[in-house]
Order: sequence, then structure tokens, then C-alpha cells
Amino acid sequence: MPRRDGPRGGDGTGLAGFGRYAGPATLILSSLADGPKHGYALTKDVEEFAGVRLAPGTLYEALARLESQGLIEALEPADRRRPYRLTAAGAAALQAHLDAQRRVTDTGLRRLKANWGTR
Repeated sequence: MPRRDGPRGGDGTGLAGFGRYAGPATLILSSLADGPKHGYALTKDVEEFAGVRLAPGTLYEALARLESQGLIEALEPADRRRPYRLTAAGAAALQAHLDAQRRVTDTGLRRLKANWGTR
């Protein structure tokens, strides 16, 4: 069976090359889908909607990777804070990644229900 690296975004990179950073990247892109945010606001938003606290090193490494791939862009600093926003390529990559994750989730839930009697 051929190996699938996962979905790719509009610029051909998507989240496939992020490896262990795909989780933080997904959380950051999902947060930025709601509008531009700086690092602290991103951390708080992710914590609120996902229950996950991104350590500063993880956050800023993921931001650098996302920016280098053109999935987000830094805006002009405001009050010593640098906000980031989602790009069109980032929105496309996030959509493709979430669609793939939905297929995995739906399959897992369907199999649990069929074989383990869970909801």
C-alpha cells in the first residue's frame, strides 16, 4: 500500500511536513481562523477551545514553521506584540487537514459503535 503523507494545502506544503508539530500547527491555524492574534492570545484561545497549553517554545517554533511555509503571516507589531494572521494557503491547508482528521474520527467512532457498542 502506498504511503500517504496526508493532505496538502493550496501551496503544496499543507501540514504533511510538520510531523510531531502537526498538532500545535492545527491548534494555531484553528485559532487564527477566528482572526489575527499575538502569541499570548493564541495560547489563551487554544487553551480555552482545546484544553491544551502550548509551551512558549512549542508555540514559537510552530509559528516560525507556519510562517516559513506561507500558512500564516506576521503583522506589524502593536504594543510590543506581534500578531499573526492566517493566509489563504493556511486556510486551505487547515481545511484539508481537518477534513482528513474528520474521516479518521468518523471511521474510529463507527468501528467502536459496531464492535464495542459505544455511542
